Amino acid sequence: MIEFFKMSGSGNDFILIDDRDGKLSVGKLEDFVRKICERRVSVGADGLIVIRKSDRADFSWRFFNADGSEVDMCGNGGRCAARFAFIKGIAGQKMSFVTGAGIIDAEVKGDQVKLRLTDPQELRVDYTIRLDGRTLPVSSVNTGVPHVVSFIRDLESHDVFSDGRLIRYNEAYQPAGTNANFVRVLNRQRIRVRTYERGVEDETLACGTGAVASALISAWKGLVDEPVDVLVKSGETLKIYFSKTDEGFKNVYLEGGARVVYEGNLWDEGHNY
Repeated sequence: MIEFFKMSGSGNDFILIDDRDGKLSVGKLEDFVRKICERRVSVGADGLIVIRKSDRADFSWRFFNADGSEVDMCGNGGRCAARFAFIKGIAGQKMSFVTGAGIIDAEVKGDQVKLRLTDPQELRVDYTIRLDGRTLPVSSVNTGVPHVVSFIRDLESHDVFSDGRLIRYNEAYQPAGTNANFVRVLNRQRIRVRTYERGVEDETLACGTGAVASALISAWKGLVDEPVDVLVKSGETLKIYFSKTDEGFKNVYLEGGARVVYEGNLWDEGHNY
C-alpha cells in the first residue's frame, strides 16, 4: 500500500506522497498519476505531488497535473506541499524547496501558508489574439507557469470552459500551451478570478499561479493596489503581495489556506485497473 495525504489549497485538490526514501514503485509515473487522479474510480485530484530529498533545500518535489503532465510550478500545490512537509517533520515552519521553476520559500502558520514565488517572467500587456473568429484583448505573464489574463465584465455567466480551452490551445502559445484566467476587478484591493487550467483541461475551483498572474496584470494596468485579495471560484480568498519595478515585479508572495482532507493507504486496485 502507498501512504498518501489528500489536501486542498483553496479548492485546488492534490494527492501528496512522501518518497524521500525513493521506494515508490508504480511503473510509469505518468500513467500512475492519470489513474490515481481520476475521480470516482480512484482518489481523484487536480494533481499529484511527490516529495523527494534535496541537498539544496529542505526537500524537492515533482508536480504532475491530473493528465500526467509534469509542470514546473503550482502555487496552491506549493502551499499544500509546504504544510505537508511541516506536518510530517520534513521541515520547520519556515522552509525552502526545489521546483522546476527554482527554489521556493514558504512559511506555515496553522492552516495558512505564505509562499514566495520566483520572479515573474515574460510580462506582456494589452495585445490581441484570434479566438474562434473573434479578436480578444489579453495580457500574459509567466508566474512559474504561463498564464493569459482576460478582463470580463460579466464574469459569472462567461463560458470559461469554451474560451479557456480555445486560449489554452491557441497557436500563439504553442507548443506548451497556456493557462487562461478571466478577471473582474471589484475594487482597488479585490478581484474575482475564474481559471481554466491546462493539464486538468477544465475550469478549477482555484489556481494559485493564476491568481498571482491576474493580480500582477491588474496592478500593471493600474487597476489595483498591493496587496490584492483574489476571490476564486471555491469562494475562498487568496492574498497576493508584490513589489512593482520598472521592468515588472519582484518579491511576489501568495498566501492562503492549505487544508488536510484526509490521509490514507492506496491499495493496488486503486491504480491497477
